[in-house]
Parts: sequence; structure tokens; C-alpha cells
Amino acid sequence: MAMAFDGAPRALARINFLGFDFSGLDLATALDAVAARASLGAAFTYVVTPNVDHVVSLASEPARATLYQNAWMTLNDSNILKRLGARAGISLPVATGADLAEALFDDVIDRREPITIVGGDKEMIEALKRRYTLTDVRWHRAPMGLKQKPDAIVKAAAFAAAQPSRFTFICVGAPQQELIAYAISQRGDARGVGLCVGAALEFLSGRTARAPLWMRSCGLEWLHRLVSEPGRLWKRYLITGPKVFSLFAAWRASMAS
Repeated sequence: MAMAFDGAPRALARINFLGFDFSGLDLATALDAVAARASLGAAFTYVVTPNVDHVVSLASEPARATLYQNAWMTLNDSNILKRLGARAGISLPVATGADLAEALFDDVIDRREPITIVGGDKEMIEALKRRYTLTDVRWHRAPMGLKQKPDAIVKAAAFAAAQPSRFTFICVGAPQQELIAYAISQRGDARGVGLCVGAALEFLSGRTARAPLWMRSCGLEWLHRLVSEPGRLWKRYLITGPKVFSLFAAWRASMAS
């Protein structure tokens, strides 16, 4: 379904939920809007894809709000958030960053056009190029610990702004990717659409196996990731993540008062 919008950074409708102004779009509608915006040659803007981890992190670091408030599009990346929204009478379709990235590479991006990627490593980039026969990938290797390296964020933003790409994939995890996207948007000389999509290119390149479709459909992708990388993700999914339920209860109480 095609979507009309005026191209302004805040043109999309907003649904306030748990501190985020979600765009409330499903994948097909978001894909149409992103493809249309990217083809305008307009000033740079960016897409964020919050999940449960983002919600909990925002509650503990409210300064992150600016990064999300300045995004053009905010997509729900979590079935858990969808279900919590439904309990509050809010329709919040799921349109994950991984699904959006895959749809763009499958259906929108021409293999000969320039694509900008911030994050990942050479092996991942080469695998992605092979899968999609990409001929013009502009890649910036971002250092670890970006959150504490403002100079590196500025450097990544400058690199992205210098590329003639419709699409810039920023894949360095939250809030690093949102910090870079925000920095690009503040320069004033960049064009195209930035996509803060976390591990999406790891999945598309084959570096990391994504959950089977049935697990994604059941809202169990988090379990697949936990089992696949327990050492790295156990705290996120078993300790940090469940805090979303108390945040939801507090948010619902505040909305009722």
C-alpha cells in the first residue's frame, strides 16, 4: 500500500507508548515510505527500530530521548511491545529492522547503486556483497565503544554524509547507531535515509543465523538469540528485559491518572 507524506522529518503520524512516538506502520507501509523518501534526494533523515531493550534503556538514560524524537520514522521491533500495546488498546504493528533491511535489499536496492554501511567487519561486508551481487558498497569500520568516543561518532557521520547513497545502514547497536544517525542529521549536508537496524546485516550476510520463521511468528526470536549467544545476551533477556513489564504498569497508571 502506497503512503502519502510531505517529506518533512516529523510528517508521519505518532503513537505515544512507553516513551516512544511510534509511527504505527506495518512492514509493507514502512517499506513504501522509506523507498519513496530515499528517492527524493531530500535532506538526510533516519529510521529507528526500538525493541524491549531500547525501552528499558531509555527509562534509565532519559537523555537518549532526543535521538528517537528526531527520527523521521519509529518502527516497533518487538512482539512483546505489540502485545503490551494491545493490552492498552493500542495497535502497534511489528516491523523489525531486520525485516525492513531484507525487504530493501530484496525489492528496492539496485545492485549497482551506492550503499553506505557503518559497522560490521570486512567478512560481513564481503558476504553481503556476494549474496546481493552489490558492486558499490561504501563501508566505514566503526571502533568498539563508540558511546564513549564522540570523535569516532563525528568521523562516522562525516563519512556517511560524504557518500551519494539513498540508503545508509547503521549497524553498531543502540544507542551508538542512533547517536551516529542523529549526528548525520545535524550536519545539514547529508542526503538519503539512515536505517538504525542493529544486527540486520549480520543476519542477511549469513554471519549470524536468524530465528526460524515459526519462532518469529510466535514472538520467540528473543529465545533463539539467547540460546545462540547466551554469554553475550543472557543479561539482556533474563535480567534487563523483564523490567519492561513494570515500566508498562507505571506507564499505564500514569495515563489513567
